[in-house]
Amino acid sequence: MQYHLDGFRSGDPAIAQPATLPDHKPEKVDVLIVGCGPAGLTLAAQLSAFPDITTRITERKPGPLLVGQADGIACRSVEMFAAFGFADQVMKEGYWVNEVAFWRPGTDASLIRADRIQDVEDDLSEMPHIILNQARIHDFYLDIMRNSARRLTPDYNRELVSLQTTDDTDHPVIATFRCLDDGGTETIRARHVVGCDGARSTVRKSMGHDLKGEAARQLWGVMDVLAVTDFPDIRLKAAIQSADQGSILIIPREGGYMVRMYIELAELQGDERAADRNVTADMLIEKARAILDPYSLDVKEVAWWSAYEIGQRVCDGFDDVPENERGLRIPRIFIAGDACHTHSPKAGQGMNVSMADTFNLGWKLAAVLRGQAVPSLLDTYSAERRAKAKELIDFDRDMARLFSAKPKNHAQAAQFQSYFKKHGRYTAGVETRYDPSLITGDDRFQHLATGLIVGKRFHSAPVIRLGDARPMELAHNFKADGRWRAIAFAPAGDTGQPNGPIATLCQHLEAAIHRYTPAKADPDSVIDLRAVFQPSHRAMNVNDLPKALLPRKGRYGLIDYEKAFCPALNGPDIFDLRGIDRNQGALLILRPDQYIAQVLPLDAAAELESFLAGFMQPA
Repeated sequence: MQYHLDGFRSGDPAIAQPATLPDHKPEKVDVLIVGCGPAGLTLAAQLSAFPDITTRITERKPGPLLVGQADGIACRSVEMFAAFGFADQVMKEGYWVNEVAFWRPGTDASLIRADRIQDVEDDLSEMPHIILNQARIHDFYLDIMRNSARRLTPDYNRELVSLQTTDDTDHPVIATFRCLDDGGTETIRARHVVGCDGARSTVRKSMGHDLKGEAARQLWGVMDVLAVTDFPDIRLKAAIQSADQGSILIIPREGGYMVRMYIELAELQGDERAADRNVTADMLIEKARAILDPYSLDVKEVAWWSAYEIGQRVCDGFDDVPENERGLRIPRIFIAGDACHTHSPKAGQGMNVSMADTFNLGWKLAAVLRGQAVPSLLDTYSAERRAKAKELIDFDRDMARLFSAKPKNHAQAAQFQSYFKKHGRYTAGVETRYDPSLITGDDRFQHLATGLIVGKRFHSAPVIRLGDARPMELAHNFKADGRWRAIAFAPAGDTGQPNGPIATLCQHLEAAIHRYTPAKADPDSVIDLRAVFQPSHRAMNVNDLPKALLPRKGRYGLIDYEKAFCPALNGPDIFDLRGIDRNQGALLILRPDQYIAQVLPLDAAAELESFLAGFMQPA
C-alpha cells in the first residue's frame, strides 16, 4: 500500500482524503446499485475507488446483514479480496479447508471413511479455501466504502417499486423507492442501474427477463450448530452418503466449534414447495442423527437454519439490450448474482460467482463513465458472465445429482468422490476462461508463457521487489483500481540496460500509455507498466532501470520504486513456475479484473497499440 505521495498525512492510510461532495445523497447518480448482498457490495466497493463517479447503493432491509447464508469462499475470491485489501483479515478469521473426508456405507451398511484428500491441489493458488460468515465479508466491503473518498454508505429501508427508462440522454433510468422507515417515496435518476436484488429481483422483472430452468424437486435443510459428537471428522469438510437415510455435507465454521450441516430431506411432490413441509430445526437434527448413525450428535444450540429446494436457473441476458439490438444502444440496466442465476449451495459457488459478476462489471462501468473506454465495452459483461453462469448451472446440476444419489454398490458410491477430485479447480474458482473478444486476445503467442493462459486469471507466483527487497506475491500489487497492467518478463541477460529488450519496449510503450493518460494524471493511472527480471535482486541496480519503470508521480514528482521485480530466492522462480520463455521473455496484458488479455512478444508494441485502440478512448 502506497501513501504520502502528495505530502505527509498522519492517521490510518486506508482512510482516503474526502472528496468534495456537493450532495451526499444525490438525486442524480452515475450508478445506482439495488441490493447490499455480495454482488452489490463488491460493485459498490470497486466504484468507491473513483472520486469522480457518483454511486448510491440501496437495500430493502433495515441495516447490515448480521447472519449470512453463504460461507464458502473459493481461492479465487480470496485472491480478489487481496485486490481490495482485506484478504489477510479473511484468512485470519476464517476456517481453512485443508482436507476433505468422504464417508459411505461399508459392507454391513455402516459408515466408513472411504478416503481423505487434500482440498486444494498444490500451486493452484497462493490463497486457501476459506469458510467465513457472509456477514463478515459484507463488513469488510462496507469498511472500504466508508473509508473511500466518496464516504459511500448504503441507503437502508429502500424498497424498489418501479424502474423506467426514458429518452433522457444524461440520466435515462428513473428508480422509484418506497421508504420503509418513514413511509415516503424517493426517486433517483441514474446513468446505469445494477440489480443485485436476489432471486426475486425487481430490477430483473422490470427488464422483462425470467430465470429459466427446472428445480430438482429435492428438499434440503441447512443448519449451523454447536454440538457434541463422536464423529471423528467433525472438524473436516466431510461428504457423507448413508445407505438408506440420505446424505450430509459437513462444513466446519470459523471459530473452532460451530459446524454447518447440509442435510438431505425428501423429494418434493407435485407442486409442493419447501415451505409446505413445515420443516423445523428439530426435524433437521433428527435427520442428521439418522444419517450419522452409529455416531452420536448432541446439538447444544442452533445458531441458524433453513430449508430449501435445489434449483438451477439462469436468465437469457444480464442487461437490458436484446441481442438483435446489440451494438445499436448502450446497456443501461444490468443484473448480477442471484438476480440472474440460482443454484444449490453445496458446490460453494453462489457468493463467489456473484462477486465475480460485479468484479467483472465494475471496472467496465468505471472506464466508460470516465471516458477511458468506448461504450461497447459494457456489452462484454452479459456475454462473459452469462457464459460462466451456464457452466456453473451444468456443474451444479451434476454435483447435486451425484450427492443425492443412493449408492447401490462401491463403484456408484465412489463416483461422487471422483467427480469432486476432477472438478477441484473449478470449485476453487480458477478455471474461468473468457473467450476471445474486444478485451481478450487469442493464443498465438501462448508458447511464451505456457502457465499464464490468455482468458484466465493471472496465476500469481512469489517474487522479490527490486527497490526494497520485499518478498511478495506478484499479483498482490494489482489492486481493484480500474487500471490495466502491462507486465514485461525480461529475457536472459536483460537488466534494464539502455537499448536492451526491456528498455526498448518501455520506450515504445511510453507513447501508447501517454495517449490514454489524462494530461495531469500520474503516468501509471490508466496503464500500469511493470517488469520482472531474471537475475537476483542483489545483482541488479535500481538506477539502471528505464525511466518508465521509475515513474515520477504526484505534486512533488516523487519516484515510484515499486515497478520492478526479481525471482524469489528460494525454490523455483516465477519463470519456471509459469512457463515463461527465458530466452525471449514475454509481455502480459492484464485486464483490471486480473484476467489475462494478451500474451505478446516483447517487440510487439504495435500489436498492443492495435489491441488497445479497439476499446480505449484517447485521453
